[in-house]
Amino acid sequence: MANENKQEMMEKIASLCKRRGFVYPSSEIYGGMQAIYDYGHYGILLKNNIRDAWWRAMVQLRDDVVGLDSAIFMHPTTWVASGHVGGFNDPQVDCKKCKSRFRADHLLEEFGVIIDDKTPIEELNKNLDKLRDEKKLKCPNCGSTDLTPAKVFSLMVKSNIGSPTDELKEENVVYLRPETCGGIYLEYKNTVDSLHKKLPFGIAQVGKAFRNEIVARQFIFRTREFEQMEMQYFLHPDMMKDRYGHWKVERWKWYLEYGIAEDKIRWYKHEKLAHYASEAFDIEYDFKALGGFKEIEGIHARGDWDLSQHSKFSGVDLSYFDQEKNEKFIPHIMETSVGLGRLVFMFLDQAYTEEMVGEETRVVLKLDKRLAPVKVAILPLSKKEELTGPAKEIWNTLKQNFMAEYDETQSIGKRYRRQDEIGAPYCVTVDFETLNDQAVTVRDRDTMAQERIKISELEDYFKGKLN
Repeated sequence: MANENKQEMMEKIASLCKRRGFVYPSSEIYGGMQAIYDYGHYGILLKNNIRDAWWRAMVQLRDDVVGLDSAIFMHPTTWVASGHVGGFNDPQVDCKKCKSRFRADHLLEEFGVIIDDKTPIEELNKNLDKLRDEKKLKCPNCGSTDLTPAKVFSLMVKSNIGSPTDELKEENVVYLRPETCGGIYLEYKNTVDSLHKKLPFGIAQVGKAFRNEIVARQFIFRTREFEQMEMQYFLHPDMMKDRYGHWKVERWKWYLEYGIAEDKIRWYKHEKLAHYASEAFDIEYDFKALGGFKEIEGIHARGDWDLSQHSKFSGVDLSYFDQEKNEKFIPHIMETSVGLGRLVFMFLDQAYTEEMVGEETRVVLKLDKRLAPVKVAILPLSKKEELTGPAKEIWNTLKQNFMAEYDETQSIGKRYRRQDEIGAPYCVTVDFETLNDQAVTVRDRDTMAQERIKISELEDYFKGKLN
């Protein structure tokens, strides 16, 4: 029953996203591409509002974090130094019958066999063979038992730069970055030198990353092209415990501020850490459409490994000299990293609501008003010029300060439902009484309560409601 409810909710959200212009399958007229999506008008508005809310909290309201937009292409040695070229792999199993591809570790986890990224491929296959012998290992899609042994599958997406005739030469192979933090590490020294930042300080950025995921499903939760919002905080190792606790509190508060219920998120502590890490926690959200808690943000203490590696491979000294203490050291790094697409999915999952209104079911996105893609919809009761004229004047005024939408098609009831589904907090109805009293009816999305407001007071009214 839980899986059926999960699948039903996933289908409802994905259907709403396509029907109302939030998210479309990419290249759909050519059959689409698995796990790659395009954001439509309302989707990009929602995504940008989430991005801007994150940026405001991480950069605008702080004096110890600066911004960056690093390039997607970086020198290939970047990913050798970071360990991605040698170790950014997943174990892959293929179904010979239906040609589906799965992560071997995920198949094993379903049988209670827990492994980590350090497990040798030979041990993976030993566990898989045991399940085969017991007639338990089956393709999750078609049920076939004819599965291949596990093999290494690189998550790095390759490209090339240079002359077309040289494109196959190894020295021209470059990688689309698998994460955005690499660019931050490479610009750490320039940031210190140009902005004269003293430790502790952070560098934040929002940007695209690419991973050749073996199993890329779950709508926009796990995709091959995605956006990350990351902040790398550089500090003295003695500061790590205090600042790590600070950032855990700050990031937790951010989710509550934007309407995520506290019982819908939790901390997950990593017991098995990467060799360079001293602490790692994830914030997980309880997705209705995924049937449980899934990671949305990681907060990790990374030590000095990143800058040490890049200093070693580049030959450039990336140490920091503290003049007050007369001390030279490689800064340690604490990071916060969150997928922007996952946050879009999280807010949609939280906001999606079905409720009975009379004998009909109303679908409404109860998004935080600051994140809603459209803040106000202007709806003339009739297409007659005597109403559309004043309605367009109101729209032209309000859109200077708010993302406002004008809509005169179909009945007023259908237009209300359309605005409910895109999450617009307020609808303004211009009716024939407006011509007499110079007032309009403002409808609240969540309560459907209506009140009469003078046109001259509308701008101040919404400033008070939406800021």
